[in-house]
Amino acid sequence: MIDEFAKDYLHHELRTVREALVWKLDGLSEYDIRRPLTATGTNLLGLVKHKAYSEARYFGEVFARPFPGPIPRWNDAGAWKNEHWATEHETRAHIVGLYRSVCEHSDATINALPIDAPGHVPWWPRPDVKLFNVMVHILNGTTRHAGHADILREHLDGRTGTTAAYEEPIDAAAREAYCAKVEQAAKAAGAPLDRRGD
Repeated sequence: MIDEFAKDYLHHELRTVREALVWKLDGLSEYDIRRPLTATGTNLLGLVKHKAYSEARYFGEVFARPFPGPIPRWNDAGAWKNEHWATEHETRAHIVGLYRSVCEHSDATINALPIDAPGHVPWWPRPDVKLFNVMVHILNGTTRHAGHADILREHLDGRTGTTAAYEEPIDAAAREAYCAKVEQAAKAAGAPLDRRGD
């Protein structure tokens, strides 16, 4: 009984965080969802593309249920090199549609298998796994990248939250006052001890 509870709980959390990741694209221009926003080139649409490829491999190949769409297999030459960004020919609709199709395929795998179903991840040091291991791994990775997307989106236009229902209106003055308070505390903590009166 605990196995079904654990599987259902992990699956629900995964579905929720997937939607949060995709929602971060809403209302942004093609340029803004694609442009590199960190020194390593991290971008919003690339995060979604990467998660599509990742889920296709983990819930497909690992359990001998390969995703039928055009995703490089884990051992294809250059398979891991170009999945973190979108070319000018890869549309938002295509990548989001691909992600949704992969998620449907992943959900079918999750629904069809027991939580202790065996799988094989050839690129892991300990390749023999259970569905449980893969669900936790993908939930962790998707949550991590949704957090990246939170920060990138806030950087672009100040919007925060996990869904439109939980998004708070932007109060620029309140944000500025809060940041000033945080900055003041950081400066005080970074000041030499003799200037802090210690």
